[in-house]
Amino acid sequence: MAVRFPFARTLCLALVLGAVGLAPAGAQQVEPPARQKKLPEAPPKLPKVDRSKNLEFLFGALKAAPDEASAKHVEARIWAIWLQTPSDTASLLMARAKTAVDAKKIDVAIKLLDSVIKLRPDYIEAWNRRATLYYMQNDYGRSLADIQQVLIREPRHFGALAGLGMIMQEVGDEKRALEAYRKALAVNPHLEKIPDQVKALTEKVEGRDI
Repeated sequence: MAVRFPFARTLCLALVLGAVGLAPAGAQQVEPPARQKKLPEAPPKLPKVDRSKNLEFLFGALKAAPDEASAKHVEARIWAIWLQTPSDTASLLMARAKTAVDAKKIDVAIKLLDSVIKLRPDYIEAWNRRATLYYMQNDYGRSLADIQQVLIREPRHFGALAGLGMIMQEVGDEKRALEAYRKALAVNPHLEKIPDQVKALTEKVEGRDI
């Protein structure tokens, strides 16, 4: 994807590397994508899980899953734990944010997620959902900043890692896109479409250095 402002790519890289500041919103505008895409999200139907369920066990099971069906089952259980809200107030705000998204009121949904994050900054799914909404608005700088917050709290968040790869690829940084995709697959080898992206980017990025 062509970036309209030359320094937008620099901004994105700075965020990934841990910079804390954001450039003015106008500096983050990019050409709209040809078709709307979303960062990886939880499946619509999730199993009920015990909040104390050991994520270490589930991540091990995800890597060892013998087939796609088994992997999807384990993946859904991981998402279910991530999605468990820390309070009734956060749960209500998350539900209202989803309603706002369904009504295509993205700005309203973002404000609701702002409130969740202010209330419970440890709740990674609020950061992840807001990253998705910023991405839908082509605000890659803020989306990357939220993805970074997700990964600080849960470095194994394969959805955020895949989303990071998608944004890096769209702003033209194929090397960092490849790194992010590889990290996502190291956690969840069963992610859809990501292996194809890794194959294509490996040929382009690593082929250039030969």
